[in-house]
Amino acid sequence: MMLRPLRAMLLGVVALGALGPWAARGQAPNPGPPIKLIVPYAAGGLPDTVARVVGRRLQERMGQTVVIENRGGANGAIGMAALVGAPADGQTFVVSDGSMLSTNPLLYAKLPYDAKDVAPVAFLAQAPLFLAVHPKVPVGTLKEFVDYVKARPGQLNYGSSGVGSIHHISMEGVKVSLKLAMTHVPFKGTGESVPALLGGHVEALFSAYPSLSGAAGTNRIMLLATNGAERSSLAPAVPAIAEIVPGFDFATIVGIYARTGVPAAVIQKIAAEANAIVKEPDVIKQLATVGVETKGGGPEVFDRALKGEAERVSKVIAAAGIKAE
Repeated sequence: MMLRPLRAMLLGVVALGALGPWAARGQAPNPGPPIKLIVPYAAGGLPDTVARVVGRRLQERMGQTVVIENRGGANGAIGMAALVGAPADGQTFVVSDGSMLSTNPLLYAKLPYDAKDVAPVAFLAQAPLFLAVHPKVPVGTLKEFVDYVKARPGQLNYGSSGVGSIHHISMEGVKVSLKLAMTHVPFKGTGESVPALLGGHVEALFSAYPSLSGAAGTNRIMLLATNGAERSSLAPAVPAIAEIVPGFDFATIVGIYARTGVPAAVIQKIAAEANAIVKEPDVIKQLATVGVETKGGGPEVFDRALKGEAERVSKVIAAAGIKAE
């Protein structure tokens, strides 16, 4: 299955404390219909983690019940279909990554939702991925890695979380930008791909910081670069690929979506509350422990981020010939 959230790197989510099924705890909520945040993936992934942290604080700030509902399947399409099928009353939203409007429409000819029926609300966070290599690759910098691969076209294998995953697209972006030839070995999530790297079954891959930091600290792998637009606060000594490939940016973005037709006043209220939440020091610290950097921004900011991601992803998918399985 493609485009899985970063489940493996977020297994530590339990450490965030009581993030199981809930109507977000906090001050006594007002009676009336709850706010529903649909997560179009199973519990424990990146969007789910962000939704639960933000949802809890949203309930505390608004004094209204906030319910998290996981509706996984079809690479997020089932959850998005539930959103566009809900009334436009401002009670139902989706918290998900950008692939819902950027990657899925490029890979699937038919989806159970249409992008025109979905409206961006708030840009919550991003999760950069890191390019890691096995010690048998004798390099210490990104430039050395590029030179090493160029001297051995087609001889190195790289792993990913599956065809069409952001891990796959990130490496294909590197290959296209720097004219590298490597062989793709897809796995079923980072729970398989990272052990394959540690075992030397693949020479390189992109993955999230929490799934790599322990091995990097014991020199079982080396971190060479991040796929974000700039260096990550999670590992500021690691350069961004954008430093040698201007405009390179494939960090996973996460935000809130509404269905088209929800009153503008409701959209602005949720956006304002969400933006205030992701600026809180405790929230920043909490999400950083699972490799997530908070962002912030209303509908216009999130819309620009989604369109930028779609443009970058579309170029890589076309150049690499990535097709849905």
